[in-house]
Amino acid sequence: MPSVERDGVRLFFEEARGAGVPVVLIHGWCCDHDFLAPQFEHFAKKGRRVVGLDLSGHGASDKPHENYTMQRFADDVAFLCEHLGLAKVVPIGHSMGGIVAFDLASRYPELVSALIMLDAAIVLPPEALAVVPRLVAELSGPDYQRVIREFVTKTLSLPTDDPERRQKILSAMASAPQHVAVSAYRALGEYDAAKTARVTAPSLYIRADEPSPRSDMDRVRELLPGLAFGQTVGSGHFCQLEVPDQVNAMIDRFLAIGTSE
Repeated sequence: MPSVERDGVRLFFEEARGAGVPVVLIHGWCCDHDFLAPQFEHFAKKGRRVVGLDLSGHGASDKPHENYTMQRFADDVAFLCEHLGLAKVVPIGHSMGGIVAFDLASRYPELVSALIMLDAAIVLPPEALAVVPRLVAELSGPDYQRVIREFVTKTLSLPTDDPERRQKILSAMASAPQHVAVSAYRALGEYDAAKTARVTAPSLYIRADEPSPRSDMDRVRELLPGLAFGQTVGSGHFCQLEVPDQVNAMIDRFLAIGTSE
């Protein structure tokens, strides 16, 4: 994989050359670019330029002991886009990556032409927000890998999800460095979307088929008037891996009729 250095931190990415508005894929907490592999392949086959990166602290990218905030991650994406000469991109962010994509659209409006969020906690519901300090404390302990595995199994998965895929997800996420997992999850809970600049780009939110919503959608709609909304059928939080055909079809339709490209 090629890489670029930002402030002494090397960021790794993959790229497929193509035409049209570029797509930038942004993974979630304790994940890497492979968590959006079906979307990378989908857009590459359609001849679109597509980029997937490993955020600071994740995947193959460097993992210094620093604060991992949503703003830092968004700056990673903006820096890579500038390095590659990308303009008017469509960031597609899953989970924490959706928050990063939202922050990117807020603070770099000239860079973003449309915004897509996949089951992202843009505004945490009160009951989920209340759990953040306890989970951060548990992640800070010696058995943090077990904590990650239990959290993903109980909170981010459905019994109908493919068990082999679930095990791969658990193994990948539990291998994340503890200092990154703690810092990024704390920052995820502290992120206040209401304090960001207004996002005017066309936007799409795709929710997974879960008992409890990942985000307070009433608040999200207040922040993003005209938001397009979709929901998958029969998948947990990792819907982009579990039911990629559903997710990709909704993205394609949104880009076809909801944007000016």
